[in-house]
Amino acid sequence: MIVAKAWRGKRYAVLGLARSGAATVRALVAGGAQVVAWDSDESKRAVFAPSPLRGEGWGEGQPSNAAPGTAPHPTLSPEGRGLLEVAPLDDLSGFDALVVSPGVPLNTHPLAAAARVAGVPVIGDIELFAQARADLPPHKVVGITGTNGKSTTTALVHHILKTAGIPTLMGGNIGLPILEQEALPEGGVYVLELSSYQIDLTQTFDCDVAVLLNITPDHLDRYDGFEGYAASKARLFAMQSAEHDAVIGIGDAPSAQIARGLSAKGEHLTKIAPGVCMDQSNWPTLQGPHNAQNALAAIAVVKALGVSEVDIDRGLTSFTGLPHRMEQIASYAGVAYVDDSKATNPESTAPALAAFDRVHWIVGGRAKGDDLDACKSAFGHVVHAYTIGEAGPKFAEILKDSMSVDNVGTLDAAVRTAAANAKPGDTVLLSPACASFDQFRDYEARGAAFRAAVDSLA
Repeated sequence: MIVAKAWRGKRYAVLGLARSGAATVRALVAGGAQVVAWDSDESKRAVFAPSPLRGEGWGEGQPSNAAPGTAPHPTLSPEGRGLLEVAPLDDLSGFDALVVSPGVPLNTHPLAAAARVAGVPVIGDIELFAQARADLPPHKVVGITGTNGKSTTTALVHHILKTAGIPTLMGGNIGLPILEQEALPEGGVYVLELSSYQIDLTQTFDCDVAVLLNITPDHLDRYDGFEGYAASKARLFAMQSAEHDAVIGIGDAPSAQIARGLSAKGEHLTKIAPGVCMDQSNWPTLQGPHNAQNALAAIAVVKALGVSEVDIDRGLTSFTGLPHRMEQIASYAGVAYVDDSKATNPESTAPALAAFDRVHWIVGGRAKGDDLDACKSAFGHVVHAYTIGEAGPKFAEILKDSMSVDNVGTLDAAVRTAAANAKPGDTVLLSPACASFDQFRDYEARGAAFRAAVDSLA
């Protein structure tokens, strides 16, 4: 794992023990910190319970040796360097920082408010990684944000670097938590996908190359309007040193405004304009105008890192794409089945609809807005829509004047109904334009359910 000397002897409160939170606890304790951790989910707390057999270390899911209702036992790390206590975070006085997962809403959570009153910084694992960089072998970091396309661009940059023989790993909002991974050797490049939530929890993260792909309305329940959301994205560049590189897509007004504010960077600023014509015929998983923009951003990043044109071309050609992002998973009787579960807002769904000629569109879930206006330009590609989840009735009402639509409720029913209606040459597309949390754990679980429903057709 990745640890920092700067953590030794400090006290941290950690709220949330899911993947990134659990990795954070392990890294902090291994780095010599005193940690008090808590999660409302007892099963997640149990992972760090003292072992009744050893009396130290986290018990890897074993039950605590403390009787119900009694005070928790402080627990030494396996290395014996730090101290861990699993206990409610009732009093934040004396802590050096409160570390929270990106899912904790800073604008409404009472513990975040208590931290501000107590003068305790509220940070995330990306900030801890920033603090650890001084102890790592010489390296570079790429940070990639944007409302849409950041996962594909992050994976593409990582793949091109790997193809070029450069040590690299990806993390942040994709893959394994960054603190859980092994440090790269000298000359390595960390490629991190960053949500606005992660940027909000970061104070000193100076990217060698920072990327903003686009900004469209999203996550507005966490911000004081759209301007607050855009300002969060802009902070990625405010943390940068002047001589470090910025890559910004200027296809929307907020991103273009951020780019104008960085004009002093001169040759260290690359603007990606919309509508640039590119020959994408040799890039099987990078089709469509949106992927042209993603590819242009990735090319700008790796050029800034010194990758050769030959290696860039090899990487673009051999890139296999991401699971759940316009991923064709099957073809039965001439009908293609495409999993685009990662499209969690209308802006992300629109390019998927436009990529196919005759679409049976599965749409719905927990809506992030009140309309599907961003998809209207591609409605002509849809022959039938099947709405699901919480947004199903509302979306069916919105779409009924533009296309044939059925509110079927569940993903399994949508797949079966679409398969019955589809003709050879058609595409059954799961591109929900919604979050998954009404019916699924996350977009990955939703994509897996889609695959299972499609497999049952065989």
